[in-house]
Amino acid sequence: MAQGSLGLSSGLAYPGSAAATTEEIIQLARHISDFENALYVTHMRDEGDRVLEALDEAFEIGEEARLPIVVSHHKCAGRKNYGRSRETLAVIDAAAERQPVGLDVYPYTASSTVLLPEMVAEAEDVLVAFSEAYPEAAGRRLAEVAAEWGCSEDEAARRLYPAGGIYFEMDEGDLERILAYPRTMIGSDGLPGMAHPHPRLWGTFPRVLARYVRDKGLLSLEAAVYRMTGLPARTFRLADRGLLRPGAFADIVLFDPATVADRATYAEPQVPAAGIHSVMVNGMPVWQAGAATGERPGRFLPRAGA
Repeated sequence: MAQGSLGLSSGLAYPGSAAATTEEIIQLARHISDFENALYVTHMRDEGDRVLEALDEAFEIGEEARLPIVVSHHKCAGRKNYGRSRETLAVIDAAAERQPVGLDVYPYTASSTVLLPEMVAEAEDVLVAFSEAYPEAAGRRLAEVAAEWGCSEDEAARRLYPAGGIYFEMDEGDLERILAYPRTMIGSDGLPGMAHPHPRLWGTFPRVLARYVRDKGLLSLEAAVYRMTGLPARTFRLADRGLLRPGAFADIVLFDPATVADRATYAEPQVPAAGIHSVMVNGMPVWQAGAATGERPGRFLPRAGA
């Protein structure tokens, strides 16, 4: 933290962290609360049936440790929970009246993470993103692999492991409600390195600009850009980022609002977006004329005040 880290992040939904109690996380979070602008960021313990309890836990940790909290890629997963964003956003609103709360979302109704048997049952469909045991399964539906092997999808997931999956488990109405919520940042949660990644890795930001700004009018262009730039910079206390003004770092994307569009799909997830003219990072062009320039001017982003 003294060297500029932003805060503490937890992944309580995952086997490696699920054994941690609320009190343990509070004690860890308290260790960083004396650092200026520190945050507690959480992939909550549950995003399905117990999503409200998971939110309450996150708020409790933030209150007890005196830290702002950020809920990572908020969702209501599983068919039984479709429509529950009305409840979750109301709970977030109430919490925000007593403590600093932020959240992010990606613009897809499928998630992507490790392929775990216990997660398969909640999804309507599952794509295999990669498998170390069976690399040839990448890009195939888990149901097809299971049928070919003559076993259940749970068993197929076990055989494929270590593996990653793309889970179709969310409702478009919930996605749009969360995306339109004023406190929501937009993030890709992209996972590079997979043989068959989620299209969000390549398509998140142009998808918002095309589908939810231009086509659906869910957000204004200015609001969408702010959710991608200024709001994350303010939430994570990134000094001189996320703004266009003299003296700030020149991180700039030049795009055509009439033609910008995501082209990455679940079938072909690594297709570059259309309508992006150029990209600058710290004032240096890294994308021009439809290709990378080869420059790598990125740098570590320390916490403001570090």
